Amino acid sequence: MTTSSTDAVVSVGWLVDRLDEVQKDDPSIRVLEVDIDPSNYEHEHIPGASKVDWRTDLQDPTTFDVPSEAAFEELLGALGICPDSTVVIYGDMMNWFAAHAYWLFTYYGHADVRLLDGGRGFWEERDAPLTTEVPEFTSQSYAVDENQPDIRADRPDVMDAIERETALVDVRTPEEYRGEILAPPGWNEGVQRGGHIPGARNIPWNQVVESTGCFKPEDKLRSMYKEHGIDETEDVITYCRIGERSALTWFVLHEVLGYEDVRNYYGSWVEWGNTVGAPIEKGQRAAIKRE
Repeated sequence: MTTSSTDAVVSVGWLVDRLDEVQKDDPSIRVLEVDIDPSNYEHEHIPGASKVDWRTDLQDPTTFDVPSEAAFEELLGALGICPDSTVVIYGDMMNWFAAHAYWLFTYYGHADVRLLDGGRGFWEERDAPLTTEVPEFTSQSYAVDENQPDIRADRPDVMDAIERETALVDVRTPEEYRGEILAPPGWNEGVQRGGHIPGARNIPWNQVVESTGCFKPEDKLRSMYKEHGIDETEDVITYCRIGERSALTWFVLHEVLGYEDVRNYYGSWVEWGNTVGAPIEKGQRAAIKRE
């Protein structure tokens, strides 16, 4: 389990101790499950947890962009969440889409959102309680106070980053980075070109977690990024294929390590790899070593 000192990461024990509170019809604390395969929720889930489907709830189905502010407010209100709620998010695949949901909550300025260390897999490994019962909570009135656009990068930001030699972190697999494959097996958003953004450093997402799915200790994480020439003084942009794996790396850099200027490129390779004229590189780029 991680030794992180940040309140943004909660342990299995922390949540187990609060399960009675989680299951009450009281908006002070809410738990959300966000899985790659949303049907996992129906099999079993943490008592009191509500299901969020990333395909329909966390993106606009027409524009493929983040949901509108109005749609986000409607979703949270329906889940029984109010602006003062503590929201704990977890999911499968070591929190891929849970981290994406966390990033979206932060983007829309929710004050208290947290990630369950290790996600669904570690919860099951610890034999923590599970249920098939779907909770029903009274809907709440939710209004976004102030969003945080500074944690998001778009294509013009990335073009500018190339010119300024901003640290670009490609968190995809080495095979995707080198341009040998367009997406992980089983995933295909119709990207036309393989490779990576010029100057990007390949630090795959799974290097931030242990085999349990829990985050590595902060000193190891900080050392790993420093070996690639990235420290807290850097302006960093993370990206992957559709912005979900890179949200996990954004979380580690911004929330766990406390780097101030970290943005997640939401369009990621699905946008960049399909943009006519967008520059790409192929092959492996040596890591930058910095004393």
